[in-house]
Amino acid sequence: MIRWLAVFFLLQSCSTNPFGVGRIPGPFSRVSRVQALAIAHAYTHLSWTPQEKNILHGADRKGIEVHTPDQSLQQFGYARGWWLTGKSNTGMPYQWGGFDTPHSFLHKIERGAAAGDIANPTKRSGGDALVSSEAAGIDCSGFVSRCWRLPRAYSTAELPLITNEITWSQLLPGDILLNDRHVLLFSSWQKYGSVILAYEAGPYPMWKVSANAIPTEILLAQRYQPRRYHHIATEP
Repeated sequence: MIRWLAVFFLLQSCSTNPFGVGRIPGPFSRVSRVQALAIAHAYTHLSWTPQEKNILHGADRKGIEVHTPDQSLQQFGYARGWWLTGKSNTGMPYQWGGFDTPHSFLHKIERGAAAGDIANPTKRSGGDALVSSEAAGIDCSGFVSRCWRLPRAYSTAELPLITNEITWSQLLPGDILLNDRHVLLFSSWQKYGSVILAYEAGPYPMWKVSANAIPTEILLAQRYQPRRYHHIATEP
């Protein structure tokens, strides 16, 4: 456990992406725990500068409603978003159905894509049909899929197919906590048994990829279940 805490704080102290600006490793049949955390770190520390063209509140060209989590979001009946135009922002925005890498996100933003798209009851009821091709970002299961170097985004309903249930005491960095609507990537225990440190492509009120300390009593109340990817490797 001490070694994994050291890895976590090492990654948190890095000011640059260990894979290079906008880059993470591509799909592969296995992933190491250190790789999974380093990929998560790349998402949380992504720096980008949006412009007015990256804001969208309304229908895209296919008629799919999009709401970017910029700070004008509250004008449309939601809690205030977080990113600002013309300024450097940190962390990739949440996008319903998103599966971007840091590199593809930066490319899309430069070309005028909407920076993120929040989840809401309409999105949840519509599923994949309401994923906008004109937005950029990543959602919770897409984020875990990238951290595990999977070839495509696995939904929260599909993740049990490639994982095994484990106990809370068996959690190691790179494992997940999953319920029927959301998934977190476990990093370490902040306080063993009571508070975890986890990465997530967070829903309300964050709408971004971030690292958070979360009490286990909250996770238990929300029926999160620890699970382990079949092809994650523990370094010697």
